[in-house]
Amino acid sequence: MSARALRNALLPMLAVLIAGCKAVVMHPAGDIAVQQRNLIVASTFLMLLVIVPVIVLTFVFAWRYRASNQEAPYEPDWHHSTQLELVIWSAPLLIIIALGALTWIGTHTLDPYRPVDRLDVARKLPADVKTLNVQVVALDWKWLFIYPDYGIATVNELAAPVDVPISFQITASNVMNSFFVPALAGQIYAMPGMETQLHAVINQAGDYEGFSANYSGAGFSHMRFKFRGLSPSDFDAWVAQVKAGGGALERADYLKLAQPSENLPVQHYAHSASDLYDAILNLCVEPNKMCMRDMMSIDARGGLGLASVDNVSRLAYDRDAGARAAPRSNYVLALCAADRAVSSSPAAVRAASDSPTVASAWAPAESTAAAAAAAPAPNAGATRFAP
Repeated sequence: MSARALRNALLPMLAVLIAGCKAVVMHPAGDIAVQQRNLIVASTFLMLLVIVPVIVLTFVFAWRYRASNQEAPYEPDWHHSTQLELVIWSAPLLIIIALGALTWIGTHTLDPYRPVDRLDVARKLPADVKTLNVQVVALDWKWLFIYPDYGIATVNELAAPVDVPISFQITASNVMNSFFVPALAGQIYAMPGMETQLHAVINQAGDYEGFSANYSGAGFSHMRFKFRGLSPSDFDAWVAQVKAGGGALERADYLKLAQPSENLPVQHYAHSASDLYDAILNLCVEPNKMCMRDMMSIDARGGLGLASVDNVSRLAYDRDAGARAAPRSNYVLALCAADRAVSSSPAAVRAASDSPTVASAWAPAESTAAAAAAAPAPNAGATRFAP
């Protein structure tokens, strides 16, 4: 069989295979995804207003002015046409203006940080509706979903009631990922130490595909989960099922779960620690590790200088290096303000820091706890930092 005959035989088969595919992005089940679909369609149509005529005219001119067509006009001295220039420049200009208007409106209307204000194009958001809060954590290579209002958590399964606004708080354990449910809304990045947000609503009951849209390592292709759109009664039954399943997700359990794994089955946790997501976000799930928010608060106040060396020495790529070494005690730092005369001169401050009159001492927290409780307050107060 010749190559041309083989190609002609494969083309119909390819068309049949493509016809069986369902483009979820073009057939969404949530209002935010519907608006994004409409924006894609409108933008594509506007661009085709230029692309299609250009392609058609390319073939028309190639055929009309072919070398064998002696009847076509031949004007070697032609160089300008005002009418043609108006068409060439005005059409793209109008299209760019229309695209700019669509982009401006869509950017603000579909801002993922903006709470939804309607259920769909025909229904406004009821005043008494309660938003469902979901905290999303991208792990290697699985998804953790925490429901703070219900005190439960799941792995690789996300459920939400139909026609109820959903507020997602999204972060990651260590590698940047992308949270994407095509039927619900657009993809949103998940980054360690940072929180992104997404507001959406699902309008049709059903099971939908969710996955990571950003490469994150060996198990990336299996980093998928099921998003279940349920009726309010079915969602309540699902929550009851999760709570009846037993199991708790405390910090120690999370540290085990965060270890890299692939193709992890769906897991339910009847109880989730209330402060777990905050600890994940601030990179301080491990014991004896200072939270990122506390470290930034110290830096905002000018830092601790040499006194912060112990905190930094524990860290290795945002992980607790002390957990892999010998156990170390926590420390308490007491700082007293220098005299006004001393604080007026940098040189005097350095000299005063070497003087015993400035109280700055390190001691094991265990040995100083009782003394610190009984001791009178210093001149300017004392600040305790237990990493």
